Amino acid sequence: MSDRKRKASSSEEPVCVLCGRAGGDPDIFGRTIGDGSVCTHEFCLTFAHIALEERPPGEESVAFDHAVLTHRVKQANQKQCCVCGERGAAITCAESGCERSFHLPCAADGECITQYFGEHRSFCWEHRPRQAAVAAPAEDTSCVICQETVGDCPSYHTLVCPACTHTWFHRACIQQHALNAGTVCFRCPACRDSTVFCTEMSTMGIQIPARLVSFCQTVQMRRRERWACLPTDCCSRPGTRLSHQHVPQLHGEAKNGGGVDEMG
Repeated sequence: MSDRKRKASSSEEPVCVLCGRAGGDPDIFGRTIGDGSVCTHEFCLTFAHIALEERPPGEESVAFDHAVLTHRVKQANQKQCCVCGERGAAITCAESGCERSFHLPCAADGECITQYFGEHRSFCWEHRPRQAAVAAPAEDTSCVICQETVGDCPSYHTLVCPACTHTWFHRACIQQHALNAGTVCFRCPACRDSTVFCTEMSTMGIQIPARLVSFCQTVQMRRRERWACLPTDCCSRPGTRLSHQHVPQLHGEAKNGGGVDEMG
């Protein structure tokens, strides 16, 4: 039995009907949605292309069409995950003619990607977009975030800034940086580019949550980045309330999911 199934069966929590996991990291799975009869993860629904309807305050936060979900689960039960080998894979590679499917929690292990913008496309290890050809990192090149080496060749687990082309980082490191920063503050840790950087990182499967950031937090982040202090008392500025809403979209969406040249 796979680890995915073991984790589901050993938990008393409701299990997602699309991925077989109970609970899970909200950064990976999004919100857990259930009404007593069925349970699923927000991002499992999103990448299975099942529409979510946000509800007004006072009602259930989100809703989905149960008939559509039931139909999608039946379809998924006929498909085998290309990573773990279990059935119930509801996410399908967007490449025309490719029949590979996988579970959301299996994506990273199988070097597959999911794009958190636009059509929310997903790609298997063979068809995932790759960065435009750049020189391989020099020997002993370190991740600008964790300072550990990134290896001597491009891979699924390493990414380079498309703007300055010499700043390397681990996928896991830049993903955590994106989750912390959100769309307002996410940019290359070295050259500070945001437009090209955000577009490419989202195309490569980095989730950049669209959330409001308080003025105080922005000032603190800029000071840490050695930007000039702003000549004002941030605590007296309006709009300092922080929203923790986690929305999988970008302010500048990349076009056509793959929209990056192949590299290796």
